[in-house]
Amino acid sequence: MGRIAYLLVNFGGPRDLLEIEAFLKELLTDQEVIRTSYPPFFHKLLFSWVAKRRAKKIAPDYALIGGKSPIFEDTEAIAQSVSAILSQDVLTFHRYLPSTHNAFIEKMESLDADQIRVFPMFPQFSYATTGSIALWFKKRLSLKVQNKMAWVKSYSGHPSYIAAMEKCLRDYMNKKKLQSKDTMILCSAHGLPKSFISTGDIYEEECRLTFELLKSHFPEASFLLSFQSQFGKQEWIRPYTSEVCQKIGDWIQMCKNVVVVPLSFTSDHIETLYEIEELYLPLISKDGLNAFRCPALNRNGDWIEAIVELFQDRGLQPNFMLIRNSI
Repeated sequence: MGRIAYLLVNFGGPRDLLEIEAFLKELLTDQEVIRTSYPPFFHKLLFSWVAKRRAKKIAPDYALIGGKSPIFEDTEAIAQSVSAILSQDVLTFHRYLPSTHNAFIEKMESLDADQIRVFPMFPQFSYATTGSIALWFKKRLSLKVQNKMAWVKSYSGHPSYIAAMEKCLRDYMNKKKLQSKDTMILCSAHGLPKSFISTGDIYEEECRLTFELLKSHFPEASFLLSFQSQFGKQEWIRPYTSEVCQKIGDWIQMCKNVVVVPLSFTSDHIETLYEIEELYLPLISKDGLNAFRCPALNRNGDWIEAIVELFQDRGLQPNFMLIRNSI
């Protein structure tokens, strides 16, 4: 096999309030995330303007969760922990933190390795997440580097990932003294436009796989899958978490507790610390129910061990296999 290098890839997140606009601009001008029929130059111009306006709007939300997103620090800490286990450096890539990109490219182009194993911090594959990063690599890294890449495409049903999810939820329920028979587990995954699914994205299918496997470990609890964080006016995968929480009485069955589990999020950030905590839990509590947010996997030891195991996966795929055919 020769020399192997390891790379963790994630979205990144603003490291302070001043970085919100740059983060949003990089995110919203990514045409794998926001797909329009506009020419690239106009798409970039329009959504750079949108990012500037939205940055001002959501800055107070970030201020409420500590003035930054934990994703960057979590990813870096996890890389260090994985590195200690593997006794080898583990690189990181933060897709929407443009100030980190030049240094990353320099490291990759000078990397002395025969194979680069790439692990996405997104358990369920989507062309809008893992695929977007693969496309970024195609556009900005040399073909020599790209050809060394071997991806863990997804791990939505991998036993080690499911075990880490189960333990995280079980530990939280034990901490809060919640009985399964009295509890609804509301698994809230990040949403995706239905048009993405209809054109071949497997994200929804993989979310449902994770959901069913996690559900099987809690046979006495009620379970429901929903999707959050919609953007724009088009139809997204349903049911929406916001609508479920507004009418939780229509969904719940003889339970007094609701635990919201961030199904597709491996690190807590604005969508969990603010959106779930500040927007959704109060809606559930209004109906007289006890509302809880289970933390994401974050830096849990069993999650780190799962990443190490997944890095050894034999079903690794080349970079070009993760990019949409229409690109």
